[in-house]
Amino acid sequence: MDIDTEELITISSGEFVTTNIISVIKGEAGNPGRIQGTIEEQTSIGNISKNTPFGVFGTLKNASSLNANLTKTIPVALRDEIKEGQASIICTLENNEKKEYKVEIEKIYKNNNADNKSMVIRITDEELLEKTGGIIQGMSGSPIIQNGKFVGALTHVLVSDPKKGYGVFADLMIKQAREVS
Repeated sequence: MDIDTEELITISSGEFVTTNIISVIKGEAGNPGRIQGTIEEQTSIGNISKNTPFGVFGTLKNASSLNANLTKTIPVALRDEIKEGQASIICTLENNEKKEYKVEIEKIYKNNNADNKSMVIRITDEELLEKTGGIIQGMSGSPIIQNGKFVGALTHVLVSDPKKGYGVFADLMIKQAREVS
């Protein structure tokens, strides 16, 4: 998104690269906060072919640079399996370590197919609230997990209340990814 116009940026191509997080600016009401990073000494990990309201999509070409366990898979939840209540998100804030944090799914818009505001998410994890104040810029795309299934990803913070934001359904993300292939 363009930071000034808040419009989706049209791209013809791009590149996924590794980054290093250098600091976290804590969010507060009226100021969403952000993760600051650098792309110095970056490693290319793939190509971007599509930028949509549902995510950035492309092809992964150098998975080994992610230090990820690619043998571990997680099933995708159907919309009817997603419930209001406890869930978690996975994000990286320091030392390039992925960590799971507690959240609540407060509202679900099961019939939403039009935009990336499928669920209202509230951060409940005290450690995450201490570090970030809630959802901050740079956490978009953090997976939302409930009952061992992938239900979606964070998309937006509510600037008036950074403890809350939106998530997009996983099935909408998968539909967009299939259109890229």
